[in-house]
Amino acid sequence: MKARLQTSLGQQLVMTPQLRQAIRLLQMSSTELELELVEAVESNPLLEWAEEAAPGEPAGEQADAPATADTGDNHGGDGAEWPGEGEQWSGGQGGSFDDNDGDAGERIAEIDTLADHLLWQLHLSHLSARDRAIGVALIDALDEDGYLREPLPAIAEALRPDIVAGEDEILTVLHQIQRFDPPGVGACTLGECLSLQLDALPATTPGLCLARRIAEGPLERLPRAGIPGIAAELRQPVEAVEEAVQLLRTLDPRPGRQLGEVSTDTYIVPDCVVWRQRGVWKAALAGHAGPRVVIHRGYEQLIRRCGDADASYLRGQLQEARWLLKGLEARGETLLRVVNSLLHHQAGFLEFGAQALRPLTLREIAAELDLHESTISRTIARKHVRTPRGTLPLRAFFASGIDTDGGGEASSTAIQSMIRRLIEAENPRKPLSDAKLADMLKSSGIPVARRTVAKYREAMNISASHERVRLV
Repeated sequence: MKARLQTSLGQQLVMTPQLRQAIRLLQMSSTELELELVEAVESNPLLEWAEEAAPGEPAGEQADAPATADTGDNHGGDGAEWPGEGEQWSGGQGGSFDDNDGDAGERIAEIDTLADHLLWQLHLSHLSARDRAIGVALIDALDEDGYLREPLPAIAEALRPDIVAGEDEILTVLHQIQRFDPPGVGACTLGECLSLQLDALPATTPGLCLARRIAEGPLERLPRAGIPGIAAELRQPVEAVEEAVQLLRTLDPRPGRQLGEVSTDTYIVPDCVVWRQRGVWKAALAGHAGPRVVIHRGYEQLIRRCGDADASYLRGQLQEARWLLKGLEARGETLLRVVNSLLHHQAGFLEFGAQALRPLTLREIAAELDLHESTISRTIARKHVRTPRGTLPLRAFFASGIDTDGGGEASSTAIQSMIRRLIEAENPRKPLSDAKLADMLKSSGIPVARRTVAKYREAMNISASHERVRLV
C-alpha cells in the first residue's frame, strides 16, 4: 500500500496559552486575582500599576464605587450619582444600605466571641423570655473552652431574685444550648462534650456507637488502660475499639476555642456592586475588579532602540502583558453579563428576600448568554456581589425548585423561608408537625412530602415539633 498525502477540513478546539490563562483568571476570586496581578507586575517589566491603583492596596476607596468601564448600564444619563463619603447609600425607594456603610468594598468580618455567637443563636431560638434569661446566665458561666464549670445551684443563685428557677428548669435550657454551634458547647465534662459532637454525626458513621460508649464510660481510663484494656472491659474486638478511638480523636475537646480565631477567609471583597435606580436594578464592576495594571510605555518604546536579544525578550514580555490585559477584560465582561442576567431573573429576591427566590440553574443562564455551563460555574465561583441585602455570594442566586399546582415552580430556598415563617407564627403550646406543615404548603399550591419538610427543617436547624413545645 502506497503512502499518500491527503487534506481534510475540520474544527477542533485548541487550548492555547491565552485560553488557559483566560479560564484561570475567570475562576479566581478577588483576593487570588490581586495576588496574580502583584506577581505579574513583579515578573514582567512591561507591566506597571495604573496611577490610581497602588500595589498593596487591593480595595481601597475605589472599591466603594463601580468601575467606570461599564456596559453603559450604570449611572449615566439620568443624573443619578453615587453618594459621597459619609452619606447613606439609598436605593430607588429610599432604602438605605445601613449594613454596608463605610468601606464595605473590603472589610474583615467581625470576629464574634463565644458568648456573642451563642447569644445570637439564643435570641433566634423559640424560647420564652424566662428561658432566654436562664440561657443568658448559662452562657455567661461558660469558660473560654465552652465548658460549664459552675454547678447548677450556683446558676440558680445568680438568677435570684429576678428569676426563681429549679435545677430541672435550668437543665432543660442547658440542653437547648448544647444544641447550638459549635457542637459540644455547654458540656460539663470532656465525655459529655465528645458525646454531644458524636450526636451531630450521621448514624452511619463507622464506630459511632462504640465511640459513644467510650465517651460516656471509660474515657478517663483510656490513657492508663490503653486500647486493649478498654476492649477487654467493653468485651469488644481490639480493631473495633481502635476505630472508635480514632473517631474520638477527630473531635474537638475545646469547642469554644473555635470562636475568635482570625482566618484568611474572613475578608470579603465583592467583585460587583448592585443598586436600584428609579425602580431598575443595575450592576457594575467594583472599582478593584477592572484591569488595574497597564503596559509600561517606556519599555514598549525601548523595543525599537535596543539590540536583537533584548528586543526579542521585551517583545515576548509585551505579548504576555497584552494577553493578561485581554484576559482581565474578558473576565470583567463575562462577570458583568452573568450578574446582569441574575438580576433579570432574581429581582424579586433582592426586593422581598429569600421567599421570592426563583428556581434557577446554571444551564438556564448558560443558554441565555450562549455560554457553556462550566463557564458560568467558573464565573460565579468564589465571587461576591454587594447588594442592598448585604454582600452575597453569586451562588446564592441559584436554587433548585419543585413544580407547584399552579404550573409554576418554587425554589427550595423559598420553601424553607415559608416553613420558617409558619413555625414562627405557630402556637407554642401546639407546634406544627412536619405533616401539618406539608398540608399547609399543599393548600398554598406547593406539593411537598412530609420527609421533604423534615429535611428542610433540619437544614435550618429547627427542632422537631415535640421539642418546640413551650408553656407560655
